Amino acid sequence: MTKNRSQGFTLIELVITLTLSTIVVSFMAIFISGPVRSYTDMARRAELVDLAENSLRRIARDIRRALPNSIRIRTSGSVTALEMLNTLDGVRYRDRPPPGDPSKRLQFAASDDAFNSVGTFNGISRPFSSTEHFLSIYNVGVPGASAYELTNVITPPGTRIDIDSDTIANEDNIRISPAFRFAFKSPGKRLFLIDTAITYLCDSTTGTLVRYTGYSITPDQAARDSNGELLAAGASSTLIANRVITCDTAYAPGTSQRAGLVTLAMSVSDTGESVSLLHQVHVDNVP
Repeated sequence: MTKNRSQGFTLIELVITLTLSTIVVSFMAIFISGPVRSYTDMARRAELVDLAENSLRRIARDIRRALPNSIRIRTSGSVTALEMLNTLDGVRYRDRPPPGDPSKRLQFAASDDAFNSVGTFNGISRPFSSTEHFLSIYNVGVPGASAYELTNVITPPGTRIDIDSDTIANEDNIRISPAFRFAFKSPGKRLFLIDTAITYLCDSTTGTLVRYTGYSITPDQAARDSNGELLAAGASSTLIANRVITCDTAYAPGTSQRAGLVTLAMSVSDTGESVSLLHQVHVDNVP
């Protein structure tokens, strides 16, 4: 008669098994942790590059749409403010009357309340009516010819602007109430429709880049370099980027022979790693 005996691990066998398993797992961790760490570092680096690149491209897009000679920059402490006036659309105004209808040309010798464009607006739906937009001609960004002063080269706040298709093909009829006298003619007969001011505030202390729109236009940018003042002026804000270390912005207005140039440099950082990008935007400042 045979007896059934239970078979199992001895304590020594169990200890040996655990020791070998630990060694195997340790070697596996050594071989796996390197690629995992590399992937994490690469993903973080790609995220930082994407964050900085998208921010700079967003700024560049607004700069290209800015009213000629409306870009201005101010640095105050840790805050850099980049401001511009956004053009919704643009046409060429009629400087000479069509046969038999002198009222369709824009008068500069006196206030005018109705005139035609040569070509049509493409960025609006007609009929168009607004008291929150502006028309600007020959903004050169100097005292007496600065759109930020809300006189001479830009219609005053509250001016009603109506735009309809004209009976003349490929022309729009523009009406202004009350009538307004533009102080200067544009050599290229360029007329711009403005919808809002835009400010980008880069604050290296808070590590943020914020875009502000919809606030009242004022001559003094110095009073617009803090978040509270912009919001108090009616601005709406959008966070464009965080983890920002620095924003360096430079502006060369250019000359009549050379376009202006805005140079944007941004550095962002995360977990001890930083990425710096440089972006340059040509600016058409022909008024």
